[in-house]
Amino acid sequence: MKTSRSELLNQLKERVQFIIDTIEPYQELSDEILNAKETPEKWSILECLEHLNLYGDFYLKELEEKMLAAKPNAAATTFKSGWLGNYFATSILPNEDGTLKSTMKTFKDKDPVNVCSNLSRTVLQRFFKQQDRFLELLKLAAQYDLTKVRTRITILQSIKLLRLGDTFRFAINHEYRHIFQAERARQAALELVNEVA
Repeated sequence: MKTSRSELLNQLKERVQFIIDTIEPYQELSDEILNAKETPEKWSILECLEHLNLYGDFYLKELEEKMLAAKPNAAATTFKSGWLGNYFATSILPNEDGTLKSTMKTFKDKDPVNVCSNLSRTVLQRFFKQQDRFLELLKLAAQYDLTKVRTRITILQSIKLLRLGDTFRFAINHEYRHIFQAERARQAALELVNEVA
């Protein structure tokens, strides 16, 4: 994939804004709905969002550190995706209707069921802070070469493997994927609460 830096960053900003707009109404949901699970194996709304928070902890820090360690380059206006980065960024995306192309196993340290036993509304607050930070970093990224700056990824933290633009794409596409999962959890929770009532 080859595109202009500004086009890529604008697309990613729009995707983050979509994520914020989708989750904002969840603040009005009851704790019961936020924590309801359709089945024991499926995640609740808060578990979906905490999973994203756990990844956000890594990627937001990584993106910021690698940009600040690099020299700004306003002249690098084109982004060319790497084959591995493009594969990661596109394979994580859901289909247009929100269904998943493939299932992926979650690492234990990123599984909210293993990491956190009690989730509260603070998950939502943390989530929105991270979305604001993604928007800030996307704005900052306009000063950098998205092709030449390299970052680590969670599965291979020892080497700088992905191009900055691909890391942004992967992290934000991963969020986009789980927003649909959170929406399915919300619909199931509302049905469960209505059945009980």
